[in-house]
Amino acid sequence: MFFISDAMAQAEGAGGEPSLLATFLPLLLIFAVMYFLLIRPQVKRQKEHKKLVEAVEKGDEIATTGGLLGRVVGLGDTLLVLEIADDTTVVVQRFAIASVMPKGTIKDAREA
Repeated sequence: MFFISDAMAQAEGAGGEPSLLATFLPLLLIFAVMYFLLIRPQVKRQKEHKKLVEAVEKGDEIATTGGLLGRVVGLGDTLLVLEIADDTTVVVQRFAIASVMPKGTIKDAREA
């Protein structure tokens, strides 16, 4: 009986519970990696796109996310009017702007 209680006491002391830091460290590392690889770059892209959309002016040539290429002829708070061909205009939402194209892109595209 003396031997059994000594063995039990050693087993409890040797294993012990891991510290709180050791328990949550892998979770914290995964969150940090996700933040720097996914969340932070996405927020940066959103800020850049917002600046791009706010900087659009009449006369700019833009490409939309739907693939339209046109010249801005009218601006509103959330909408803009694109001239995609002579006497042909469409209304698109501002957030649909994919990029601002260099001047003359539409002319070059029509010649091709």
